[in-house]
Amino acid sequence: MRRLFSAILLAAGVLLATGAVASAGSLLAEVDISSQTMTVSEYGHVVYHWKVSTARQGYHTPRGAYRPIRLSRMWYSRKYHHSPMPHSVFFHGGYAIHGTYETRNLGLPVSHGCVRLHPQDAATFFAMVQEAGLANTRIIVVDN
Repeated sequence: MRRLFSAILLAAGVLLATGAVASAGSLLAEVDISSQTMTVSEYGHVVYHWKVSTARQGYHTPRGAYRPIRLSRMWYSRKYHHSPMPHSVFFHGGYAIHGTYETRNLGLPVSHGCVRLHPQDAATFFAMVQEAGLANTRIIVVDN
């Protein structure tokens, strides 16, 4: 019995060391500023591709790789007239991926820097991040 247990532990260690086992809840959101889209993948498989709105001229959406910092089901911007930010996933200071009620502008750079989504898409993403956990979620913002 002890040999079997040792063999199982050794096999598990090899799998973890080689990266053959995906982390539980592995979630990736890739925001492409040039195409104004966000692609969401779970365990390496694309599950959603949505239109977004990022920073308009004179503002900036931070590029880079992030882990979410915190979640807020409903947040109101302290900086921009208490604008509603439903299903906010904060990833860099005050920058978040969140829902917007200005859905006609999705696909155009019109925000103050946050990544805006359709409210239904924001709710879906928020739930996915909650399920996967902050530590198992990555957000990558690129400008291809």
